[in-house]
Amino acid sequence: MRILVLGAGGFIGRYIVAELLAQEHELVGVVRNSVKFAAAFPQITFLQFDLAKATNSQDWEGPLNGIDCIINAAGILRGSEMDAIHVAMPLALNTAASKAGTKHIVLISAISARPNVTTDYSLSKLRGEENLRRSNLNWTILRPSLVYGDGSYGGTSLMRGMAALPFCVPLPGKGDFAFTPIHVRDLAQTVVQVCGNRDYFGETLEPVGPETFSLRHLLGRYRTWLGFGPARFFSIPMSLMRLAGKVGDIIGDGPVATNSLVQMVAGNEGDSEAFAKRVGFRSIRLDDALLANPAQVQDRWHARLFFLAPAIKAVLVVLWLASAWLGMFHGEVVTRQLVAGLGLSASWGDPLRISGSLLDLGIAALLMIECRVSWITIIQLVMVLGYSVVIGFALPYLWMDPLGPLLKNLPILLLIGVYAAIGDKR
Repeated sequence: MRILVLGAGGFIGRYIVAELLAQEHELVGVVRNSVKFAAAFPQITFLQFDLAKATNSQDWEGPLNGIDCIINAAGILRGSEMDAIHVAMPLALNTAASKAGTKHIVLISAISARPNVTTDYSLSKLRGEENLRRSNLNWTILRPSLVYGDGSYGGTSLMRGMAALPFCVPLPGKGDFAFTPIHVRDLAQTVVQVCGNRDYFGETLEPVGPETFSLRHLLGRYRTWLGFGPARFFSIPMSLMRLAGKVGDIIGDGPVATNSLVQMVAGNEGDSEAFAKRVGFRSIRLDDALLANPAQVQDRWHARLFFLAPAIKAVLVVLWLASAWLGMFHGEVVTRQLVAGLGLSASWGDPLRISGSLLDLGIAALLMIECRVSWITIIQLVMVLGYSVVIGFALPYLWMDPLGPLLKNLPILLLIGVYAAIGDKR
């Protein structure tokens, strides 16, 4: 079959693509950046789409030519584009698919897509499901529980990060929230099995693994798998967790947000026997999956860096805000010395001081609004190097200052480089 995969570059989407290629299907992948994924998967055709803007059925008329089946694995857990990606875009896609004669649509939803789970994520996923059910298309909806794999993304990355914290593992509440996790390969196998299969038309399935665990058990198991020894837990009251979620909502890129917290406590368990009976195979057990893939040094690095990435971002934001404030309100004396050292007239002082402070403020704003990591990295490196060269030339004695005002720029450059390496979660 010729299959269109939305979200082909995501954690789940990549496994789906790999499984479909193994079955020798012809694939068209929809991604944000076609260049990098085309290099990773040269066997398939990639289309570069901003799904949040592809909300008109005409946007999909060309891409759907000759497509037999659509797999919609696109989704985001937070952000202003959620309704567009979960509701408006799929509605336009459904309309175009009906006109194009597409035989089948498979939607990857979530086990928490229920009316009683009141996050914008769950409710938007539910509206997307309802729109698909009302269409005149053949459809299958998959509602997986927590999806884990050899790598990690989203919820499993958070669990690994929590499990890797030193001394004690934080436990939200009693840690008795239930999950029936499924390995991403088993989910991908399910997608391939139902795609274009009339036996699953008009059906909603809940892909889950063979065992249900509490959050406490999952955190403890991940910690021993990572090689950090037995877990020692300390409980965090849910009131504090909710406060942390609100802080995460405000800063936009924190490790915990209200959505992820509510999703965690909403109930992510499913009926293992019913799912295994319906698809005809039993998913791999968590212990067997971990045993087959022993933790490597990169797994331990990723787990330990999970909370450091937002911490580094916060430190850089504070650095640029402090630099802007100090330059604007307390930098006149140093600026006069700098201007004199550069051989410029004193009239340059205020324009240089004010413009520099505004540039610092702009960099802090770009970091806070989650500008592309590659771009903000280049801007920060240029600014820090520029400051170091200009100030070092005009006031060379600062290189020998015991407090190291210029020497400290060297570790700052490295810190910016570290954030460039770990700040992009995709």
